[in-house]
Amino acid sequence: MINELRDENPDNTLVIDGGDCFQGSGIAALTEGKAIIPLMNNIGYDIMLPGNWEVVYGKEMMMKDMFAYNGVKVCANMFHDTKDEQQGELIFPPYFIKHIAGIKIGFIGYNDPMTPKRQSPAYSYGIEFTFPQKNIARYIRLLKEYEKCDMIFLLTHMGMAQQVGLANMPEVKGVDYILGADTHERIRKPVEGTYAKVTEPGAFGSFISKLDIVIENGKIKEHNYQLLDVDPLRYKEDEEMKMLVKKTREPFEKKLSKVIGKTKNPLVRYYVIETPMDNFITDAIMWKFKPDIALSNGFRFCPPLVPDPKTGIAEITNDFLWSMLPVDSEAKLGMATGRQIWDWMEHELENAFAKEPEKRFGGWVIRFNGMEVNFTIEKQEGKRVNWIKVNKEPVDLLKQYSFVACEREGDPDTTLCRMEGVKEPTKMGATLHSVIEEYLKEFSPIAPKMEGRCTVTDAPHDLLTQVKGVGYEFR
Repeated sequence: MINELRDENPDNTLVIDGGDCFQGSGIAALTEGKAIIPLMNNIGYDIMLPGNWEVVYGKEMMMKDMFAYNGVKVCANMFHDTKDEQQGELIFPPYFIKHIAGIKIGFIGYNDPMTPKRQSPAYSYGIEFTFPQKNIARYIRLLKEYEKCDMIFLLTHMGMAQQVGLANMPEVKGVDYILGADTHERIRKPVEGTYAKVTEPGAFGSFISKLDIVIENGKIKEHNYQLLDVDPLRYKEDEEMKMLVKKTREPFEKKLSKVIGKTKNPLVRYYVIETPMDNFITDAIMWKFKPDIALSNGFRFCPPLVPDPKTGIAEITNDFLWSMLPVDSEAKLGMATGRQIWDWMEHELENAFAKEPEKRFGGWVIRFNGMEVNFTIEKQEGKRVNWIKVNKEPVDLLKQYSFVACEREGDPDTTLCRMEGVKEPTKMGATLHSVIEEYLKEFSPIAPKMEGRCTVTDAPHDLLTQVKGVGYEFR
């Protein structure tokens, strides 16, 4: 589909990637991203932005993988930190300028500045992230006043909420579009910010975001934006890419295609509040370790797994396990009081629903078993939680509760799933992948569903986006 679209106007077409390509599959994880490089180069991207998952194998591997891409790399807010001989220098070029169709266009890149908090901190060792507003006005002025660019685009991997917040900041005056990524929003009509329009192109190879700029006599006449469905009935498989994928998979095919279980219900992770996929994961943790509470980070991505309509069953493979749990972290147990759990839940809700969009993480509400939570989004910070129950009983703020979650590499020993000051932290000697495999051996086929473990008073239980009040609807 990309090739067909590009062939319509080959001299005047740019293909841009918004990040998060080194992780999300078994092949990516088992090769630390290297196997993805020839596939991306075959597509022929012109400009590429690192995403928050590009750091997953550490700074050195990120640089080796990113610089192996043929396309131009841009990012204006990732710096070598003080431990590096290049301290204070940008890791990637901050911007790229392209003469195309008789006009001059500038592209400035920004990764999510909160990546070290969203991901395991160890992934970002050696990297300093800054917020766009620290240097964005300077780059816009440089491109506008000195380079005389006719248009300026921001390429951002920050998530829809942060990108809308950025579009309303006076620092971005002069920008035409924020071409966003990260939260996989399906934006079919650009969101109008005060100073720029915002787009995001969905996820999982299901959509292509297409922006046509019409030029007449060297002047910009109009813009036309579409979110296009990738229709397999209309676009045949690309034979060259098909063979390249096959070659890439061959060394891992037997391991990744191994079926480890089955599901009768769809495994999906689109919903903001609660999902069947994470209910399944926390069910497995609860079964294996029997804590009071089992937690899942609620990773944002993972394609849905939908049962075959004829058999009513979908097979869960090792490859899909890597998509569900992109890092095979060790399970860790800790003890926390009801008060700690309550305060931590308030903090997690602030991460998801902060009034100021730039403070929102690109993920969703934390996922759990053994606990029930009811909250109100529109309440002020620190007062969203209405009630919490543990083991069907109202939480006792003075009581100690046990909970199990995945270890985040680089966190203090007494921090677990972003909860600080936990007591008796104990590594459980089993990774989450092994726990899932054991659980499926015992209970497959599974049939996880939404159960009301987490409920909200002012939004539907199947809420699909963190963003409200901008005329956008996820569909």
